[in-house]
Amino acid sequence: MNDIRLEKDSNQIVTLTFDAQGQSANTMNTAFRDSLRAVTQKIVADKAQIKGILLTSAKSTFFAGGDLNELVQVGTEDADKIFAMVEGIKADLRTLESLGLPIVAAINGTALGGGWEIALACHHRLLLNDPKVRVGLPEVTLGLLPGGGGVVRTIRLLGLEKGMPLLMEGKQLTPEAALKMGLVHGLASSTDELNAKARQWIFENPSSKQIFDQEGYKVPGGNAKTPKLAEMLPIVPAMLLDKTKGCYPAPEAILEAAVESLHVDIDTALRIESRYFARLATGQVAKNMIGSFWFQLNAIKAGESRPRDFPRQKFQKIGVLGAGMMGAGIAYAAAKAGIDVYLKDVSIEAAEKGKQYSAKLLDGRLQKGQITEADKHAFLEHIIPIDSYEALANCELVIEAVFEDRQVKKDVTEKTVAVLPRHAIMASNTSTLPITSLAKASPYQNQFIGLHFFSPVDKMQLVEIILGAETSRETLARAFDFVRQIDKVPIVVNDSRGFYTSRVFGLYTQEGIAMLAEGQAPMAIERAALQAGMPVGPLAVSDEVSLSLFDLVRKATEADLVKQGKPAPQHPSFAVVDRMLHEFKRKGKAAGAGFYEYPKDGKKYIWPQLSSLYQGSPLPFQDLKDRLLFIQALETVRIYEEKVLMSVADANIGSIFGFGFAPWSGGTLQFINSYGVRAFTMRAHELAQRYGERFTPPRLLIEKSERNEKF
Repeated sequence: MNDIRLEKDSNQIVTLTFDAQGQSANTMNTAFRDSLRAVTQKIVADKAQIKGILLTSAKSTFFAGGDLNELVQVGTEDADKIFAMVEGIKADLRTLESLGLPIVAAINGTALGGGWEIALACHHRLLLNDPKVRVGLPEVTLGLLPGGGGVVRTIRLLGLEKGMPLLMEGKQLTPEAALKMGLVHGLASSTDELNAKARQWIFENPSSKQIFDQEGYKVPGGNAKTPKLAEMLPIVPAMLLDKTKGCYPAPEAILEAAVESLHVDIDTALRIESRYFARLATGQVAKNMIGSFWFQLNAIKAGESRPRDFPRQKFQKIGVLGAGMMGAGIAYAAAKAGIDVYLKDVSIEAAEKGKQYSAKLLDGRLQKGQITEADKHAFLEHIIPIDSYEALANCELVIEAVFEDRQVKKDVTEKTVAVLPRHAIMASNTSTLPITSLAKASPYQNQFIGLHFFSPVDKMQLVEIILGAETSRETLARAFDFVRQIDKVPIVVNDSRGFYTSRVFGLYTQEGIAMLAEGQAPMAIERAALQAGMPVGPLAVSDEVSLSLFDLVRKATEADLVKQGKPAPQHPSFAVVDRMLHEFKRKGKAAGAGFYEYPKDGKKYIWPQLSSLYQGSPLPFQDLKDRLLFIQALETVRIYEEKVLMSVADANIGSIFGFGFAPWSGGTLQFINSYGVRAFTMRAHELAQRYGERFTPPRLLIEKSERNEKF
């Protein structure tokens, strides 16, 4: 019982305190499972001398959930073992739940996943009313379903209609939201009050039963045979498939387990849930998502790429040059973190317009009840519109987010550096221009760095930190600290045109446009992308970015290469973009016309004339899907081989958070791992023979294939 302390007081109340040894948080590891079995057996044996059971935690959080270190290592051959493992946990929880003694959870901190499932097995739940505390079942975000009774108990407590969004979206609830939904029965302002209320409830409810074990209990909304649900449920799988495109087995398994659970008794329902859990936990998608969204993402956030020999810095004042959508978004993100932001543009009016971007976002939060008017006012106080460089004199960091033009960036950098304090960092938000060349505008190139944000900044979590040839390790450490201070996810790359994210994203859109040039149906191209797991098709996203910008970047690249005596790049997509821009004057969504039409009143649709511009025989649909994924993965390998990318974690997380590479895959390099390095290399050779040398495997991939070695 090392991980669970059992103490019985003079009132015959047993307190079970979760306290995992050698861990900062409680998890459902082997030690916990053994302890749970031991305390359950002891309580059953001593039942006659017990008045009630109180569950709490010795950690700052209540319980973190399953042990992902165990789960990430299992394979399909371990399905029986995983099934038996979760069945064992549920048997003990069910024993305690149905023992005839009042059992209450005094939830003193965040309870997610398995921790919340433990709480759901209690008759009464009390929660610490702390704004940082969250409860919920986020397993779906890791390719899993709640396997400790979470599906069954959530549906029995809330019904299908209210319970499914929590399960399918992995929602995490604040204490107030959990109370409003009836998932917790009361809140407390301190742990002392929490425990006192728990004990009082036990005294007042000596014969408590779980609500759904009480005679006559009916699940809210009924079961699948209830007329309203019977009418709705047949179309839900189709709606779900439209959303997941068949790439994510977890939501489908959650739906199946939830519906099936209402046709049987609770013990059978729990067993059904275990079977679905075992299938998901031993599958490749969960392995991909756990590896990237848990282990690699947490390693990045913890500072794996940050130089360790410099003290961490908290920024107080920064400057942002350019109050357009990107600059205004950066200002919002910094102000949200409590940093004073001097937002500069050519005029106060333009800078004020940038500040209004934040005001509009805050109005949305205000309408949802997420903030108060006082919160909004305090937030906006952090954004100071300016039109002069002198006002930047006390900034510790300045980020230029001006037009993607070398001369414009050079001009604002020179004027900014002239007034900055000597220790300040100068950063560029460029998405393609090499940082080393931009840094030449500053006499302090060691303090110049790239901070590539993604639009819209308020929603996009990634920031690509780019090192110039002279960027110091201290500057990297400080820039990394800033990105984490504003709660963004930093990946670190070396300098190169397009860096990592823009370079790969560009090839994704180009490949889709190349398919169009080959005569493939526009909707076939878009559907292939969506069914491969990309969030937006290449034609639609090209319109979003704008074909004019593609043309601008291409010409800037060509000009740079000509200066270096190198040939200009060639790609079959270029002629299509030229024709769209110059022959048809279709520049993209912002201009109201691109590959799609954008009616004022209605949904966008493919420009009808597009299909007739290029003729060709339909290609295998799997080839279309593979080309869109493989071109991104292959370019990632090249970038890794060139040492622009410095870690596999940065490659995977950067691909998902930066350009939306199929999240089910775990990222570009994990896609290769899960496909099988040798099988992937062979398929790349096939694509190269059919569609061009751009699919030729890089040397590094061939070497790994020969060794059958993963990234």
